[in-house]
Amino acid sequence: MSNLSKRSTIYFDPSIHQALKVKSVTSSRSVSELVDEALRQLMNEDQEDLEAYAQRKDEPDINYEELLNDLKQHGKI
Repeated sequence: MSNLSKRSTIYFDPSIHQALKVKSVTSSRSVSELVDEALRQLMNEDQEDLEAYAQRKDEPDINYEELLNDLKQHGKI
């Protein structure tokens, strides 16, 4: 195992677990490494979403009806 230092028990759907084990064997990486990488990617996406939200928080709101009307007016729908 790499430099991972904490243990946890995770319960997987059996088919997901089987796919994870196959991925582990074919990639020569442990299940722990694959799960750790997947979670890091997920948290990175969350961080990117938070940054995008912060950048756009002052933009004006538009409701769904206004959006549809604007799209129709501009020939998008």
